[in-house]
Amino acid sequence: QAVLERHGGTVEKFIGDAIMAVFGLPTVHEDDALRAVRAAHEMQEALSKVNARLEATWGVRLENRTGVNTGEVVAGDVTIGQRLVTGDTVNTAARLEQNCQPLEVLIGDPTYRLVKDAVEVEEVAPLELKGKAERVPAYRLLSVRGGEAVTRRLDAPMVGRGEELSVLTDALARATTTRTCQVVTVVAPAGTGKSRLLHEFVARSSARALRGRCLSYGEGLTFWPLAQVAREAAGISYDDPSAEAQQKLSTVLGDAGAEVVDRIAGAIGLSPATYPVEETFWATRRFLELLSAGQPLLVLIDDIHWPSGPSSTSSASSPRIIFSRTCLPSRRISPGSTDSVRLTFQRMRSYSGSLITYRALLQR
Repeated sequence: QAVLERHGGTVEKFIGDAIMAVFGLPTVHEDDALRAVRAAHEMQEALSKVNARLEATWGVRLENRTGVNTGEVVAGDVTIGQRLVTGDTVNTAARLEQNCQPLEVLIGDPTYRLVKDAVEVEEVAPLELKGKAERVPAYRLLSVRGGEAVTRRLDAPMVGRGEELSVLTDALARATTTRTCQVVTVVAPAGTGKSRLLHEFVARSSARALRGRCLSYGEGLTFWPLAQVAREAAGISYDDPSAEAQQKLSTVLGDAGAEVVDRIAGAIGLSPATYPVEETFWATRRFLELLSAGQPLLVLIDDIHWPSGPSSTSSASSPRIIFSRTCLPSRRISPGSTDSVRLTFQRMRSYSGSLITYRALLQR
């Protein structure tokens, strides 16, 4: 239950040894499907740790099966305690769970289409499910990666946006000429072209570009964009041991970055060391200064409206650096930007919920 709630899910009910959880109620999020899949995968990892203790102590282990599906549901008003969630989406999630092998997660086709670029799956033979006239596609979840659930297409020709591009290119020119940091915030509703604009800007410039993304929930959010920027700059993969990752940082920064490496590593989870937040800010600024010594540097931070805490405030005193941040107009962020681009297109929304059904078995 703790895993489900950490990812934004609500436990709708317990049925014997089964649990049904719903994502998207009472609050809908654009990544509810991915949250559900991440929660299912994390529950499997948590169970493996529990089993290690159970086998060592009692010689028994638990097995579970999990089904995840996405779609429209009929729901009661949760604000007055009506926790009923029903419909075909719920039934299909339950049928997926029933068709799982022990310690397996099956996701339905609607869910897979919403998370396909953030997961590794294995397609299984279409399932013959009770209540379904036709066989239902399903996928066995193998792993969950970082990044976007569905990679955005950025290869379409750029139409218009000349004024907005000029703001960005002018800011880069100022950063290069005056050797000062420039901060540009791109503000617009979701789906109106913020990422496409920045992709075009990067493609037209000769500067080095690094990208990070703020997450809407989870643990360790404060310095998550910094972690992504540092990993990209140093070529660090998520499978690299901590010592190897720190060595890659040291190689990129050289002798001048010895103290920087220690503080950056501590902030992004490559080291257990902790430092005062002021020292982390200093290290971040110095890190970017060293990266921009040879050529102008673009640091692109997506969804800056999400984070809370120290990293929401930008430090704008590094040479030849331009920060470009994207955010939604309904969210408040720290000011500190020298220019702002606002795109005003109509927003289109579609809502769906994701469900998990989970069953635990005791295996002796």
